[in-house]
Amino acid sequence: MLKSKTRWIVRRSDDHLVKQLENELKITPLVASLLVNRGLDTVESARYFLFGKEEFHDPFLLKGMDIAVNRIRDAIEKQEPILIFGDYDADGVSSTSVLMMTLRDLGANVQFYIPNRFTEGYGPNERAFRHAAESGINLIITVDTGISAVHEASIAKELGMDLIITDHHEPGPVLPEALAIIHPKLPDSIYPFRELAGVGVAFKLAHALYGEVPEHLFEIAVIGTIADLVSLTDENRLIAKKGLEKLKVTKNVGLKAIFKLAGVDPSAINEETIGFTLAPRINAVGRLEDADMAVQLILTDDPEEAQQLAIEMDALNKTRQSIVNEITAEAIEIVEKNYPVDTNKVLVIGKEGWNAGVVGIVASRLVDRYYRPTIILSFDSEKGIAKGSARSIEGFDLFKNLSTCREILPHFGGHPMAAGMTLDLENVADLRERLNSLAQEQLSDEHLIPVTYLDEKVRLEDVHLSSLDEMNLLSPFGMDNPKPKVLINNVDIASMRKIGSEQNHLKVLVNEDGSNLDGIGFGLGALVDQISPASKISLIGELSINEWNNIRKPQIFIHDLAVESWQLFDYRGQKRINHIAQTVPSENRKLIVFNKEHLDKINASFLPDTTFIHTKEEAEAFDGHHANIVLVDFPPSKEILSDLFKGKQPARIYAYFYKESSDFFSTVPTRDHFKWFYGYLLKKGPLDINRHGDVIAKHRGWSQETIIFMSKVFSELDFVTINNGFITLNNQAQKRELTDSRTYQIKQKQYALEKDLLFSSFQELKNWFDQMIHESVETEEAIKEWI
Repeated sequence: MLKSKTRWIVRRSDDHLVKQLENELKITPLVASLLVNRGLDTVESARYFLFGKEEFHDPFLLKGMDIAVNRIRDAIEKQEPILIFGDYDADGVSSTSVLMMTLRDLGANVQFYIPNRFTEGYGPNERAFRHAAESGINLIITVDTGISAVHEASIAKELGMDLIITDHHEPGPVLPEALAIIHPKLPDSIYPFRELAGVGVAFKLAHALYGEVPEHLFEIAVIGTIADLVSLTDENRLIAKKGLEKLKVTKNVGLKAIFKLAGVDPSAINEETIGFTLAPRINAVGRLEDADMAVQLILTDDPEEAQQLAIEMDALNKTRQSIVNEITAEAIEIVEKNYPVDTNKVLVIGKEGWNAGVVGIVASRLVDRYYRPTIILSFDSEKGIAKGSARSIEGFDLFKNLSTCREILPHFGGHPMAAGMTLDLENVADLRERLNSLAQEQLSDEHLIPVTYLDEKVRLEDVHLSSLDEMNLLSPFGMDNPKPKVLINNVDIASMRKIGSEQNHLKVLVNEDGSNLDGIGFGLGALVDQISPASKISLIGELSINEWNNIRKPQIFIHDLAVESWQLFDYRGQKRINHIAQTVPSENRKLIVFNKEHLDKINASFLPDTTFIHTKEEAEAFDGHHANIVLVDFPPSKEILSDLFKGKQPARIYAYFYKESSDFFSTVPTRDHFKWFYGYLLKKGPLDINRHGDVIAKHRGWSQETIIFMSKVFSELDFVTINNGFITLNNQAQKRELTDSRTYQIKQKQYALEKDLLFSSFQELKNWFDQMIHESVETEEAIKEWI
């Protein structure tokens, strides 16, 4: 048995709808079921998703768009200075860049401003607005920020500046008093699509200003759309599809410099290139320094400047990774010591001096580790404040719950799953207590078990190149259109091994009814020691095509593994029992020792896990349910072993069966052996076994042990008497069977037991345990049913 890391929930497809899509659209069953599970369960919706016309909504459906466009055009005409006020993440940087490129192209007198995360914090601030007014700015346009800037909007009005807000974050109960607010989620919005990223809203403003879709901006708009994890449906899907195609042939010198430095093949650019290569480097700049550098990279036309900026950004990203690792380790230590997860459903962790720019990443790391809503705060004792970021889990709406704490959160904003905030240090404990109280009401124990939603349970025969090629029609993948994850259930292992320089990755070949599939599990190498090659395994992951040396083969990137039935691990023949430490997981480990003399061979650290079993009663009392049972040495009988497992279902059995010497390869005397030896004694008379036993044994090709054994059997049957090594025939002896001798019985049993347990094949031993466990479980179930 091997437990999965998460709960696997397979979405159920309507077979009738799947069949309908198969027939009408001429697609494979795999892709048809994926579409149905995404809610695209009609022929029309599925066809549109796969092959439909690529049309954008009218930007003027966004409330305030006409006011904003007229004001901006007026400013361009009069050459009024315009300030674009952005945010320091990848969405904010790309939003700023989109509007800068648009307004420059339209001839505007425009500049941008992105606040410093450390000195100014998130969003518009009064000092920045006052400085803008002093610099002669008449019009401020926010991008990817501003919906919470109620105070700052009043300052802009007081200073005589017009403010246009473009944003996509959750609107609060009070909206800023601005000239125009362009936001798809306003309460009275009639815009058909509510899930635009900040850059998506900026793109719609550019669309309205140009009077047509600005295709040259797709390659920038795609960055924030994918990096901000918004729903990749509707217009976001169009932006992502078109943007990725544009990125493959981009002429933008800044983006080309980043791709070259990171070793990105332009023809292979996809959503993961943005998520794992481009966005982290852009975000690193805003997390550690000023995000201006990232905007400059996108806007520059100078290849030398682009190369220098790309190098600086890459170095900052490496520094960011190091800082994140250090803070994560410290945060984990604080959780373990002070806020254990069994008493904290929400983690609120902070420390003096933590870099406020990376706490969001650390929060994500802790959610991955503990699966609890998590807030990571950077304390500033001089100012008496804490700045931080939060990440959540399904079932706990961060924005909604933080909104109930507004009186202690002077600055916060975000989404149901992520948020940022600033609060007084003295209110951190109060925030922790309030959120835990809310979580106690909203999160059940089941909510706190990680879930992996799977699109389909597939058979290996359905995984082929044509279905995988067709699956790519669903891309680009992201929020609400995730990369398909599938379940492959109870398949045989054809081969399995560790790979990689540190042997920390898993490579496996699985088989089902003659169909094979390669699998790679990055970081899963340690599981090789926890999976018996004879087991059937279930695995979940992402299907893909492996291309190597012009050969294309299906494969699966494995995310998780499970083995449903008990497993046998065969370590028979191991001479050193301390090997157990490297092979048997410590969780629920139970060592069984049948011979007390072997206890001193066991590592002292194992003794708390060790049980000495000598009698039937001790074996029956042993609790082996779902345990990893280590059979350290050889049992005295099959009956004891059977009693040990009766009515129990172990997770794993590790068979060592340590034995100092074996009866199996010693000569087991037959009736002819006994007949010859009896005749010899009859002919030679009394015999000193100690002096002549070895000579007789060598003469016959036996061991001296064989002579001693037969002598003992004869003695127990009263055929002979033995006195100080002298053996004498008893002429008055009654005829008896050899099996009447206890020594003979024990020898036969030990021989048979070793044959079954020590010298059987793996499969024979597995079958023997299977039968024993199966029978005991059946008996237990029958008793329960009868009761």
